[in-house]
Amino acid sequence: MTVLPASERALARPRRRLPAALAALAALLAVGVVTGLGLGTPDPAGLDAPADEFSAERAYQHLRTIAAEPHAAGSPAAERVRSHLESTLRDLGLAPESQDTVAEEAGQLSGGAGGATLARVRNVVARIPGTDPTGRVFLVAHYDSVQTGPGGNDDGAGTSALLEVARALTEGERPRNDVVLVFTDAEEACLCGASAFAADHPLAADGGVVLNLEARGSTGPVIMFETSLRNAGLVEVFGRAAPYPVGTSFAVEVYRLLPNDTDFTAFLEHGFTGLNAAYIDGAALYHTPLDTPASVDRGSLQQHGANALGLAREFGAVDLTRLDASGDATYFPLPGGLARYPGWLTLPLALLALAGVGVLGWAVRRRGRASGPRLAAGFGLALLPIVLAPVGAQLLWVGITAIRPGYATLLDPYRPLWYRLAVLALAAAVLFGWYALTRRRTGPAALAVGGLGWLAVLGVLLAVVAPGGAYLTILPALAGVLAGLLALAVRRDGPWPVVAVTAGAAVGVLVLLPTVVLLFPALGMAMGGVGALFAVLLGLAALPVVDLLHPVAGGQRGMAALRARRRGALPALAALLGILIFSGTGLVVDRFDAAHPVPTHLMYALDADTGTARWLSEETDPQPWTAQYVDGPSRIGDTFPVFGDEELRAGPAEPAALPPPRLDPLADVTESGVRTLRVRLLPQRPVRFAALHVDPATAVVVSARVAGREIRVDGPEPFGVVFHAPPAEGIEIELRLRPTGAGPVRLRAMDASDGLAGLPGFRPRPPDVGVVGSHSSELVAVARTYPM
Repeated sequence: MTVLPASERALARPRRRLPAALAALAALLAVGVVTGLGLGTPDPAGLDAPADEFSAERAYQHLRTIAAEPHAAGSPAAERVRSHLESTLRDLGLAPESQDTVAEEAGQLSGGAGGATLARVRNVVARIPGTDPTGRVFLVAHYDSVQTGPGGNDDGAGTSALLEVARALTEGERPRNDVVLVFTDAEEACLCGASAFAADHPLAADGGVVLNLEARGSTGPVIMFETSLRNAGLVEVFGRAAPYPVGTSFAVEVYRLLPNDTDFTAFLEHGFTGLNAAYIDGAALYHTPLDTPASVDRGSLQQHGANALGLAREFGAVDLTRLDASGDATYFPLPGGLARYPGWLTLPLALLALAGVGVLGWAVRRRGRASGPRLAAGFGLALLPIVLAPVGAQLLWVGITAIRPGYATLLDPYRPLWYRLAVLALAAAVLFGWYALTRRRTGPAALAVGGLGWLAVLGVLLAVVAPGGAYLTILPALAGVLAGLLALAVRRDGPWPVVAVTAGAAVGVLVLLPTVVLLFPALGMAMGGVGALFAVLLGLAALPVVDLLHPVAGGQRGMAALRARRRGALPALAALLGILIFSGTGLVVDRFDAAHPVPTHLMYALDADTGTARWLSEETDPQPWTAQYVDGPSRIGDTFPVFGDEELRAGPAEPAALPPPRLDPLADVTESGVRTLRVRLLPQRPVRFAALHVDPATAVVVSARVAGREIRVDGPEPFGVVFHAPPAEGIEIELRLRPTGAGPVRLRAMDASDGLAGLPGFRPRPPDVGVVGSHSSELVAVARTYPM
């Protein structure tokens, strides 16, 4: 086997290199544009839309009422929203009921120092009876908001969409299966409304298919980002019945790694199947006062509701007992639809891609395009951009947040587009720079095979640890292998090698570009390195096309060689310039102002035992406004155990005339060394939640009942109870405990309200200073110890 000269080592060497490069780039750009348009949102339907169709404008009329003001669970505003839901459903001829009960948290424990989180919830439930049910379909959205904002998107959009879906479903023929509308309470507090329904409501006794509507932003495509296990049948229905299906099995894998829960979590815990969907771009508004009805993208609302209506009708019509639950599907968006194939194919395809790269390497070596050592070098060198691009993107964001510290407390900047483009430009700079430095010595064919080799290796790894995401590298690798073999089989200076490698790269664009686009809003700029990683993988899949941007490799000497190297460096230099332009534009365009305020976090804590008060903040590097109140770090878990061992910034505050919660003893019995204390925790002011913690130095809790419910106790761990939306008559708590000393058992009672206005020493925020979307923002906590 004779290795060809460097100038002959490419998979494609067209006679007219520049026109071929421009044609290939134009083709890939067209594929990219079509792919990007497929991720867009539909035009919102107006008030005059047909009665049996979903209309974003009709839903928006409800949204203006639902998100008129913050309406956390248990607040008077939440009661007004509940009343609107019930009256609207009655007007549709349905018979809504209120599930008024106490429920424990679903998902991860957030009860402070051990124990549990509970809430009094008032779910609104209405059933559209089926004609010949094979099961039930549950349409779910939560109607409560956080205390810091009116919840226009989260989850006013989902709630109003379901009201419009319910109206459309009552038009025309009734569904075969029961369709149950579930508007849950206290999702923001603890997912307690969903937990109460899934665990205790008669309609939930036999399970069913759940469609949960959420939002974690204000715009963007609605993504079906979570499913129950063995989702093949669910995904098949989603692909054919949702008019605007956007979803990827990779999103399911990513979501499992994130510390997030929704109402869907509670249903999964109780054995339901189903789909979870949300739009997530525009996350700077999430949980803030800016999450108003005016911030809601009507196109996102249209997609949310139209998909929900289409799925409700289809799941309402099929035999739910015959849905394919044999395994998980692999799926991803394509222009105009959803591609999917059985999950059991993942590992065989991954192994096929790996073997295919080996065959391509053999063919390249046999045709003299690369030697064995050069192929090995190409594989080793291809790891460099895979590592360097994500690291560079993270360092870029560190630099930007150093210039603009307020970004540290935002999920995403208000105007993130320019920063996302900067990360993509950085990934391009790394790829182009690496390629320009290595192609002359290693050879284009060897680097192309090396890049496909890493795609195939990652495909095998993903097939083992995250099979839903393996398609991202398997399919581009397979396409690249086929394109490379075709390019080797035809005359290399003709047009067909260029057509082949362009087609192979186009598969990479179709498969990887949606992931790059969706990862930025999903993970935020703080994890922009992940987007850079997949952008580089897309570049590796397109290396033979990238090669066309460079002069013929090798074969030049003297000034000709120097000019060739300079021309080869142009793409990398252009990308470096793009980093500066896009980053600079982002810093200029995305400034904090009254419409886009810098987020700040502040709360107030009063210890009634000592009469001392403190300002507290979760900001690690306090903004100038916050720094007026707090200075050094502090841990307050000893006096306010609901905050656990979290380190906060603290500063002295003037004590306010706020009454602590009252703790009334109801019974006290000791038997066989176990003391049973029954008390009533009674807030003395309107509060969002109340808490009771047992001092672990005085007793260990054996078991507990709260509001008549037996709750879990985590062994010898410190015990606490957090109760959201406490009733006016207070909360009855029974503790069975073993004293650990001769002294009294000390119980620490705390309650918390919202709003710092009126506190001594508080000065209202200026217009360009906002509130962080945190569950503890604006919190006013008062605590007192009761020896028993």
